[in-house]
Amino acid sequence: MKLPWKILMAAPLFFLLPLHSSASPAYRDQLGTTHSNGHTCVGCVLVVSVIDQLAQVHNSTVEASMERLCSYLPEKLFLKTTCDLVVYLFGPDIVKLLSADMNADVVCHTLEFCKQDTGQPLCHLYPLPKEAWKFTLEKARQIVKKSPTLKYSRSGSGICSLPFLAKICQKIKQAFQNSVPFKDVDSDKYSIFPTLRGYHWRGRDCNDNNKLVYPGRRPDNWDAHQDSNCNGIWGVDPKDGIPYEKKFCEGSQPRGIILLGDSAGAHFRISPEWITASQMSLNSFSDLPTALRDELDWPQLSGVTGFLDSTSRIKENSIYLRLRERNHCNHRDYQNIARNGASSQNLKKFIESLSRNQLLDHPAIVIYAMIGNDVCNGKADPVPYMTTPERLYSNVMQTLKYLNTLLPNGSHVVFYGLPDGTFLWDNLHNRYHPLGQLNEDVTYAQMYSFLSCLQVSPCHGWMSSNKTLRTLTSERAEQLSSTLKKIATSEKFTNFDLFYVDFAFQEIIQEWQKRGGQPWELIEPVDGFHPNEAALRLLADRFWKKVQLQWPQVLGKENQFNPQIEQVFGDQGGH
Repeated sequence: MKLPWKILMAAPLFFLLPLHSSASPAYRDQLGTTHSNGHTCVGCVLVVSVIDQLAQVHNSTVEASMERLCSYLPEKLFLKTTCDLVVYLFGPDIVKLLSADMNADVVCHTLEFCKQDTGQPLCHLYPLPKEAWKFTLEKARQIVKKSPTLKYSRSGSGICSLPFLAKICQKIKQAFQNSVPFKDVDSDKYSIFPTLRGYHWRGRDCNDNNKLVYPGRRPDNWDAHQDSNCNGIWGVDPKDGIPYEKKFCEGSQPRGIILLGDSAGAHFRISPEWITASQMSLNSFSDLPTALRDELDWPQLSGVTGFLDSTSRIKENSIYLRLRERNHCNHRDYQNIARNGASSQNLKKFIESLSRNQLLDHPAIVIYAMIGNDVCNGKADPVPYMTTPERLYSNVMQTLKYLNTLLPNGSHVVFYGLPDGTFLWDNLHNRYHPLGQLNEDVTYAQMYSFLSCLQVSPCHGWMSSNKTLRTLTSERAEQLSSTLKKIATSEKFTNFDLFYVDFAFQEIIQEWQKRGGQPWELIEPVDGFHPNEAALRLLADRFWKKVQLQWPQVLGKENQFNPQIEQVFGDQGGH
């Protein structure tokens, strides 16, 4: 059977594609041929680079390094099998080209995963060969001239065209696009399954056969007979016959936390170990299947809705965990309605995945944090594609009107402003990217330029050597923040009040430096764009302290019965 090339390349390339493929607006909403080719090129260059570097690190042949890479990948999701197929198909040509001292750029152009369209610049990650590019490329093509690989079609409808996968692909696609759980028997938008928009993203369902049982609802008959809101508090105290939910939670002002956000709020992350040859081992990719099923996001560790302990040296908790610590009746009441590439422009496409019933549920704190994609895109000239203040006002008002029909009375909506992203270039441009650390041959400036050339940069405006463009992007971000602040201070809604918080990343940097850290350590090293886990937890800490000081009513009361809840119900069923 002639396998479509996407089947062979999807898994090993997908996990190596930085946010440039999955977090950019282009990927989600404007994915055309140019962008698709750009992502394929990035993936090819990264994979070939890793193969080449594995051979260096282990002083082995290229063929052995490809086998080593495949051996590191888990069997789950057919990752290892797919890698073996890729090596079978493209391995001989990669061996010939790397053995002839061709770099990854040349290899991928030769194999036509990267293409220079007529009239377009040549996009390359590494320094150009000493010989003329056309001469080098022709030389490489002669090396693989009779290869059957070059006759292999780069087109094809992909893995989901296979009949036995079509149905499941459709469901997974729907889960990703609509931001609802893939596995949800009772269709209440909550799941007992962690990934594919399950409880990594929103509180775990405690009865997936009853759509009236889910996190965040007001207790049914004080949960005397069942845990209708999944907070682990139910039953009747045998000493006095009073339901525990009534005894411990009545009047404590329970509330949930909901994030409307983008890839930063979802905590997009690609592990450096996945592309750093010197760090690779059998354990490096153990969490890759989970990451793929969560769209390369880690909401369970995010700053707003994370419920797992931090894996960084930061001990500050997420906003959800602080709400739970403040009132244990808030257990499991979190929703991360964030999506890679989200902005004020496309939020309407998935906001209906938010679950709240005005009559049945507790109030909620909604954090609106579209912090990048209204000014970020990968266009050659990004400014015309940025959201204008007028357009932002219209988009946000539409969102607020929808929330007013959904949120229970007494809820709160907090806007996050946009950051000044000039700190990215200022702190990273002359540092080596993880892919360039072994041979000191790829800086972030080179990576940024490569992505911008291919028009797949997550934010050409800030990830650019053009200081004027970086300044223009920050000026637009400031204008949009001012618009959000104006809405928060002037608009009124019946079911919630509005607040505004600056995205003061400079304050986070200063706090990090007080602890002995460096600013660049707060950015995800592979994509060179997103705030990492430490930064997200510090932002959560700043948010909490500001709200606690200025608007304590947003957070609700501290529950005096927390010790008794722990004594009777322990960890309340965990997360």
